[in-house]
Amino acid sequence: MYKLLTLNNISIAGLERLPRDQYEVASEIQHPDAILLRSFNMHDMDIPASVKAIGRAGAGVNNIPVNKMSKRGVPVFNAPGANANAVKELVLAGMLMAARNLVQGWNFARDLNGDDAEISKQVEAGKKNFAGIELPGRTLGVIGLGAIGVQVANAAHALGMKVIGYDPDITVKSAWQMSSDVEQATGIDDLLSQVDFVTFHVPLVDATRHMINAERLRTMKDNVVLLNFSRNGIIDDAAVVQALEDGKVYAYVCDFPSNLLKDHPRVVALPHLGASTKEAEDNCAIMVADEVRDYLENGNVRNSVNFPKVYMKRYEGYRLAVVNENVPNMLGQISTTLADSGLNIVDMINKSRGDLAYTLVDVDGEVSQQCIDRIASTAGVLAVRAL
Repeated sequence: MYKLLTLNNISIAGLERLPRDQYEVASEIQHPDAILLRSFNMHDMDIPASVKAIGRAGAGVNNIPVNKMSKRGVPVFNAPGANANAVKELVLAGMLMAARNLVQGWNFARDLNGDDAEISKQVEAGKKNFAGIELPGRTLGVIGLGAIGVQVANAAHALGMKVIGYDPDITVKSAWQMSSDVEQATGIDDLLSQVDFVTFHVPLVDATRHMINAERLRTMKDNVVLLNFSRNGIIDDAAVVQALEDGKVYAYVCDFPSNLLKDHPRVVALPHLGASTKEAEDNCAIMVADEVRDYLENGNVRNSVNFPKVYMKRYEGYRLAVVNENVPNMLGQISTTLADSGLNIVDMINKSRGDLAYTLVDVDGEVSQQCIDRIASTAGVLAVRAL
């Protein structure tokens, strides 16, 4: 029986992927084999030594101590693309809100006083203050062309916008899915100099923190619209507010309210709604539950942010999973230990990612505890499991 600890409410659609005769799932549980969460901050948490896997029902993993888990040989899984449509729709809504001054117009209408005739008179006199622009023919820049960025780019193109994208690490899968009409920028500054709207779909790391700052804002077109539904910190909010005051930026739409932003008349700050749809929550939970289950039961790794992708079809027999530092002769030592235990290797796969390496080995007999202990005691081995 596997034990799973949930740190947030996880969609029942995901939990139903875990058979009750094999999994005990609870928000309070001792010695869990895995943890499922959404936005819970794990950095100050005492993570039990029994934990073999962590699954984040979402894309970002800033709330998880990934490096610490890597040193313990624990994979961290996420759900890339599961919330892509939800975020795409919110980005499109953000562009429309900014282009047509919808929030400002709504606030104006809510504050009208008098009888209906008087309100109608005020509407006719005031509507000129909220005249906007249309999207067709405008240029959208998309920075980050993963699952979300590609959907945003394709949708904007379908609306008649010119779309320019930039992602130095775009995958072949993303490239295949993206419209051939999306133009490729040579760099961030090249993209920023051309756009009327720009949206960000990148993780928050040192290289992306304050990607938009005062210096870059000065190089952009006048009346540009900024959209950030990715991560707080990618845009320097103070620099944007100053650019709004100076008339350089037309509007700022984001998912991260603050005292600086929430009351500004040209800012639409939403309460982190990017993936807040039932469909996205279900999709994320299903994906991450399947990933964690496949790892616990079969040792396979899909959509891990710190482990290499590893899949090996499961046959009848015995399987060993070994996580180790990516150093020479680890496979040789593992193979020798198995041979010394009288075990023949039926199938094996080994992959590495950065400082980590991961090996799945199918053998023709049961792996003894003595063999497991010997492999575990090998210098550089971080974790060993017999499946």
